[in-house]
Amino acid sequence: MTETKSLTRPHWQTLFAFIVPSLLGVFLFMTPVPIGEAMTIPIAVMAKALQSAVKPIIQHLLVATICITGVMSIIVSVLRPKSLLKHATITHLFEVNWLWLIVRVLGMVFVVMTFTKLGPVAIHSDNTGNLVFHELLPVLFSVFILAGLLLPLLLNFGLLELVGTLLTKVMRPLFGVPGRSAVNCVASWLGDGSVGILMTSRQYEDKHYTQREAAIIGTTFSAVSITFCLVVIGQVGLEHLFAPFYLTVCAAGFVAAIIVPRLPPLRFKKDIYVDGTEHNEDSETVPEGKGLFKHALDIALTKAEKAPGVKGTVKEGLHNACDMLFAVLPVVMAVGTLALIIAEYTPVFQYLGKPFVPYLELLNVAEAEKAAQTIVVGFADMFLPSILAASSIESDATRFIIAAMSVTQLIYMSEVGALLLGSKIPVNIWELFVIFILRTLVTLPVISVMAHWLL
Repeated sequence: MTETKSLTRPHWQTLFAFIVPSLLGVFLFMTPVPIGEAMTIPIAVMAKALQSAVKPIIQHLLVATICITGVMSIIVSVLRPKSLLKHATITHLFEVNWLWLIVRVLGMVFVVMTFTKLGPVAIHSDNTGNLVFHELLPVLFSVFILAGLLLPLLLNFGLLELVGTLLTKVMRPLFGVPGRSAVNCVASWLGDGSVGILMTSRQYEDKHYTQREAAIIGTTFSAVSITFCLVVIGQVGLEHLFAPFYLTVCAAGFVAAIIVPRLPPLRFKKDIYVDGTEHNEDSETVPEGKGLFKHALDIALTKAEKAPGVKGTVKEGLHNACDMLFAVLPVVMAVGTLALIIAEYTPVFQYLGKPFVPYLELLNVAEAEKAAQTIVVGFADMFLPSILAASSIESDATRFIIAAMSVTQLIYMSEVGALLLGSKIPVNIWELFVIFILRTLVTLPVISVMAHWLL
C-alpha cells in the first residue's frame, strides 16, 4: 500500500508534479464542457474527434486488432514459443487460459464474418454483430486509446490519494469502498462508464483496491454518462422530463450502491489484493495529532514524488491503451454479439422476464406483461429496453420506468459486462447476471414511486 511520510516543506518540483498533471487530469476527465445542447468532458470530445479522423479506416483497424489478438493468443497460449514468452509485454497481452482463448477466437471469427458478411445472417445482422462492430467498437477504440494514454494523469500524481483520503469517511461507511472510488464515479458520470472500468482495473492491479472493492466499484460506480441518459429518455419520447428522470436515476443508483454490495455475490468477495495479501486497514487511518487534510496532502505528495517522469508516464499510457485494445475489444465483440443474438432470435429473455410480472403489478406498473419482457433484455444491451418500450408500450409512466431502469441496471453485456469480463476485476458472467437482477429488484421500487409521482 501507499507509504506516507512527513513533507512539511515539499520541494517545488514535488508540488509541480502533484498540481499540474492532476489539474490536467481533472480537466480532461472530470470537467463538464458544453457541446451543442449536451454536456460532456474533454476526453469524450477528443475521442469523438479521433473517431472521426480514423473513420475511413476504423473497420480495418478493428478487424486487425481483434485478429492479431486471436492469432497471437493461439500462438502464445497453445504453441508457447520461447522466443515470444521471454517478452513480458507479449505474455501479459496474449497468454490466457483456455476459456479466454475461446472467447478471443470467437471474437475474431465474429468480426471477420461481420466485416465480410459471410456466414449466418444472425451473426452479422444490423441488430447483432453489425451493431457491435459499427456502433460500439469504434467508440470504444477511440476511448481506449485516449483514456489509456491520459489516465496516468489521474492515477500517478497524487490526486486519487488526496481525494481518497478526504472522502474515505464518507465512502467507506456508506458503500464499503475507499474514498478514491468517488473519482471513478465522477469520471463515468460525466464521461463514459468504460473510463471508470479502466480506472478500476488499473487500480486493482496496482493494489489500491481489494478483490471485493474492485468488484463493487466496477459493478456499482461505473455509472452511465449524462449524455447517454439524454439518448435513452429521448428514445421513449419523454425528453421534457430529463431533469426529474436524471434525479430518479441518481436516487435509484444511490440506493442500489448502498444495498447491493451488502448482498451476495459482492458480499462474499475476498478482502485481499490481487497478489493475495490482506487488506491493510491502517492505510486509511489518520495518525494522531495530524489533521485530515494535512495527512491527505502528505500522501498525495509522496505519490507525486515517486511518480515516473514523462517517459515513464507515456510508457504506462501506451501499456494501458494496448491492454484495453487487445484484451477487451475481442471480448466485447464475442460476448456482445452472442448476447444480442440471444435477445434477437430466441425467447430466452422473454421467458426470464415472466417472473417479474407479479412484481411489476405489485408496484402498480401499467402494461406489466409488456414491461416484464423488457427487463431482462437489458442484460444484453442497455438500449434494447427503451427501443422495445418505444414501440410497444403506450403508458408514459411505464416508458419512464423502463428507461430509468435500463440505465440503473448498469450491467449489460454489449459493453460494461464485456469490459468487466475482459478486465482483471474478479467477476464472472454468472455473478454479473445476479448483480444485474439484484440492481433491477432494488431500483424498481424507487423508480416506480418517482414515476407515479411525476406522471
